[in-house]
Amino acid sequence: MLSARLEVIPRQTVKSGRQAERAGARGDRILYLHAMRLLARVFCLSLLSVALFGSAAGANAQAATPGFGGAQPRTVNGCKIKHHTVCHHKDLHGKDLHGAVLHHSVLHHINLRKANLRRADLRYADLRKADLRGADLRGANLKGAKLNQYTAPKKKGAPIAKASECYPTEPVSPTNCEEPAPSCYPKCSGANLTYANLSGAFLNGADLTNSTLTDASLTSASLAWANLSNSYAQGVDLTYASLVYANLDSADLRYANLSYAWLWVTNFHWTALTQTVFFNTTGCATVIPAGVLDGMNGSECLS
Repeated sequence: MLSARLEVIPRQTVKSGRQAERAGARGDRILYLHAMRLLARVFCLSLLSVALFGSAAGANAQAATPGFGGAQPRTVNGCKIKHHTVCHHKDLHGKDLHGAVLHHSVLHHINLRKANLRRADLRYADLRKADLRGADLRGANLKGAKLNQYTAPKKKGAPIAKASECYPTEPVSPTNCEEPAPSCYPKCSGANLTYANLSGAFLNGADLTNSTLTDASLTSASLAWANLSNSYAQGVDLTYASLVYANLDSADLRYANLSYAWLWVTNFHWTALTQTVFFNTTGCATVIPAGVLDGMNGSECLS
């Protein structure tokens, strides 16, 4: 006869096992919830740090960009960098003003020597007698800027030039070719004007020696008596520009466009003119390579 032995487990032992099982499950649940809270906290902190970094970067960009369109424009040496600002007779020598928005601003007699004005907006700005020697104006927009208009001297008794000598009402031509007073000459020697927009600018008598004008736009600009000797101006657009009595000795004007330009008594001595366009150009020039006059209207200089 088979006999089975039934082992009776005490009730207390069963109860303790169930409690342990429940306690373990509860502990797992607590650990899971704790882990989820930790992950949520890390996620929130990550979002917060990204937001803070973005705002800080934006603030830094605003602070680093002169003329940024915020409520508080940047001030440099007492000059507020913003459009329509009045900032004459200030010293901004060597300052970083890249991308500055200064259109329609009053900036006459300002010292901008070796200043960084890359991509600056200087449209219609008053830059009379400004010192731009060695300034970096790559990509700057100087459309309609006043660069050599007459301003009365500050000291009493100082010689005063006629206003018409510095800023004629129309581009200089053989019928309107009074030489500007030397005190009105814009100082731009060594300036980098690559891709700059100088359309219609009055640069009569300007010192542009050793300057860079690669691919700059000088359409309808007045450069009478300007000195562009040793300048690097490949691809410059000088259509309809006035170069009456201008000095282009040893300048590099390869691939430039001088169509419809005035060239009366213009000095092209040792000027590089490979593939330079002289379509429908008017006037005459001294010391110019043979063949260039073929595309010009007129061959005699005014006496």
